[in-house]
Amino acid sequence: MILRKKNISIELFSKALKNENSGHYEEALVTYKNALNEVRKIRFHSSLKDKIIEKIKVLNTYIEYKNSHR
Repeated sequence: MILRKKNISIELFSKALKNENSGHYEEALVTYKNALNEVRKIRFHSSLKDKIIEKIKVLNTYIEYKNSHR
């Protein structure tokens, strides 16, 4: 039986997505940034990298908008 090592970048992406869906946007943003750092180490997950970058942009925009209306 061969055991596969879990991909940390995918786990972080999943955790960030759960935080985002739960409304914890700041936590999600930090976790997405950590996932992006892990993806950059691997270098073969270009589609995941693009998804993470887009998520970071959207969350940054949302957080800035939310903070400007306080």
